[in-house]
Amino acid sequence: MDVNVGDIRFDEKGLVPAVSQDILTGRVLMLAYMNREALERTISTGRAHYYSRSRRRLWMKGETSGNVQEVESIYYDCDGDTLLLMVRQKGHPCHTGKKTCFFRTIDGREEMPETPHVLGELYRVLVERKSASPERSYVADLYEKGIERIVEKVREEAGEVVDAVEKGRNELIHEICDLWFHTMVLMCYRDIGLDEVFGEFARRFGISGIEEKERRKKGQ
Repeated sequence: MDVNVGDIRFDEKGLVPAVSQDILTGRVLMLAYMNREALERTISTGRAHYYSRSRRRLWMKGETSGNVQEVESIYYDCDGDTLLLMVRQKGHPCHTGKKTCFFRTIDGREEMPETPHVLGELYRVLVERKSASPERSYVADLYEKGIERIVEKVREEAGEVVDAVEKGRNELIHEICDLWFHTMVLMCYRDIGLDEVFGEFARRFGISGIEEKERRKKGQ
């Protein structure tokens, strides 16, 4: 991680707020504070370390729970007084067992509505299923049967999406989910990450479909 600690503006107590975000799902996980030592320890170990204002000591996220944060990169804002950590979260980041510390709203409702975050959660589960028993896991059974069976399911689900067009909105949504699910199984089987697919979408953004087809013909 290429971070110039000298660019960070610590406050009068020697602290800087640090927001962590799941690199896979994009979900904002938590807010904590770092002093210079915590930041330097995070950079050197690759695991998130923070400073506890109440206990007045350095601590590593997950040191007792095991819910560590593997840090992929660290950003800081235009004023240099807030950090953003892109992490791979192990387990739940919140002591309540929630997927994020930000699960409440001012009006008292809990839980955020599902967004593309759920794709990252699903992908994480699909990766875990690689080590599961085929007798107890549908996904593990697909993995064991191999690429031909997985491709067969993707082809089957694509056909069901087409068939559902005339069956109503709910049926179409159901079949689209089945298609996405099995496509992600295929991705996982071939070790294609969500970040790679999202990166390809980003590359294509602003490029017309006609131009994209021409580039493919030319092998670009």
